[in-house]
Amino acid sequence: MEQKTKIHTEEGKQDLVITREFDLPLELLFKAYTVPDIVEQWMGTKVLKLENKKHGGYQFETSDAQGNVVLQANGAIHEFVTDRKITRTFEMENVPFDVQLEFLEFEPLTDDRSKLTMHVIYRSAVLRDQQLKLPFAYGINMAHDRLQEVVNKLR
Repeated sequence: MEQKTKIHTEEGKQDLVITREFDLPLELLFKAYTVPDIVEQWMGTKVLKLENKKHGGYQFETSDAQGNVVLQANGAIHEFVTDRKITRTFEMENVPFDVQLEFLEFEPLTDDRSKLTMHVIYRSAVLRDQQLKLPFAYGINMAHDRLQEVVNKLR
């Protein structure tokens, strides 16, 4: 099956661009990234903090079936423009990856379709390539597919 979320990389560069078109109005796509209950549903993680504002921050925590914490992620929000963009850092705790910088841009395509573009910058091309060796493309496609399913139910 074709993956709907596209990842564009260039050899030797320390960034990547992720794009996905959703069958969702812009407002609902933006809510999928900013409303804690919705984020928890499609990401499968607990939202401990989500301050949607300039100089805000966020914390996510994922646990296994036994309640053991398996992933903690956090970051700072540097820019927040409703229905347009979020600029933030992203850091996973207890993993060998450095913090990354993410520029999320939300764009209306029609009244019922919208596009997300994520420009992600890593400290180095080596670190970016290490991330890409993981099932990164599969994981982000799966997450975006879940986002589409969860938010469709909100219509």
